[in-house]
Amino acid sequence: MKKVISLLVIALSLTGLSTQGQEKTNWKEMDAFHQVMSATFHPAEEGKLEPIKARSGEMVDKAVSWKKSKAPAGYNQKAVKASLKKLVSGSKELNQLVKDKANDELLKHKLSSLHDIFHEIMEKCEKESSR
Repeated sequence: MKKVISLLVIALSLTGLSTQGQEKTNWKEMDAFHQVMSATFHPAEEGKLEPIKARSGEMVDKAVSWKKSKAPAGYNQKAVKASLKKLVSGSKELNQLVKDKANDELLKHKLSSLHDIFHEIMEKCEKESSR
């Protein structure tokens, strides 16, 4: 009986460890930016630029909010600081291009660059939260 209880305790503790490792603290400003990026980038891949044209100002607001926010536990804000700065300036540039009615190819290129910066930040966040 002791062996059964011991095995049960070990199994339960291992289960608890594996689920704890999967949990991440949400960075709500990162999630908010991601929603706008996702809703604009994926349609642009299909040639649909209306979403980014309609939401470029919102993208700037979300990027600025993210840059100004305090990183939750498990994230190293210093590691992503420079990339967040690039994300804000790039979002502002894209918004200005939209206002100036730039051609679609230029908008797609700029949005793609911002998407790359976003993934650069996400990668740095993944590395930090897995430490």
